[in-house]
Amino acid sequence: MSKITTAIFPVGGLGTRFLPATKSMPKEMLPIANKPIIQYAFEEAKLAGIERFIFVTGRNKNAINNHFDHSYELEAVLDRDNKNQELASVIDWLPQAGSICFVRQQQPLGLGHAIFCARNFVDQQQPFVVILADELLMPQQQNTLSKMIDLYQQKEVNANILGVDVVDKSETNKYGILQIDSNDRVINMIEKPNPSEAPSNMAIIGRYILQPQIFDYLAITPKGKGGEIQLTDAMQKMCQDYPFYYQKVNQPRFDCGSVLGYIEANIAFAVADNKINNQVQQLLKKYL
Repeated sequence: MSKITTAIFPVGGLGTRFLPATKSMPKEMLPIANKPIIQYAFEEAKLAGIERFIFVTGRNKNAINNHFDHSYELEAVLDRDNKNQELASVIDWLPQAGSICFVRQQQPLGLGHAIFCARNFVDQQQPFVVILADELLMPQQQNTLSKMIDLYQQKEVNANILGVDVVDKSETNKYGILQIDSNDRVINMIEKPNPSEAPSNMAIIGRYILQPQIFDYLAITPKGKGGEIQLTDAMQKMCQDYPFYYQKVNQPRFDCGSVLGYIEANIAFAVADNKINNQVQQLLKKYL
């Protein structure tokens, strides 16, 4: 069974729901507590054993590139002032040299197109992970991605695994929704169906293990909803030829692609921080 060592992070979106904050700042760099969203996604992948990190970016996304590099002036000042904890917070998690690359998505044509842009940087004989950073999962030691990789190791060689969460039926129009058979195999998926047309309330939550054959399907997938090339549409075709399975999320999940979900994530992460949770609860009482 192939070892999964590569992850793709599609981070080229315009972040229009966060304007004007995202006019010049990538939404993936917005902080949850004192750490940007994209760093949580990176650390999640690293914890699951990922060794190669591919970021599919767009214009005005250079802040992401810079975040994954050394800031020598800052590090020198922190070192001079013996601010060891602060220094560790900016260098201890950095990727090894040569393990990370940035690819431009030159047109905003959706998630499927973003992944297709990374095709020449992926081993065409090995499966890979896709992580949507704005689907933020509360960190824990045995994370959902690790469990997905474990499940993949138990399935047939050409299997694909989707991370899913059970959502309210009224929210199916926000997600790719799965249809499952009696053997827990995915037999169909629909991008953002109306609740009356949804085959289930099992929603894809931005964690994927995909075989490289997905690029062949993306190459012939026409524009779908929103005038974009939808990954779900390509996977729908692919699941007729290759097996797809699912792993339910085992972590608290926050939709940081929306303002309300982003606010909720900040509250939840702050309350979970033992250093400040008492003060945070007092602040919440003040305003409630």
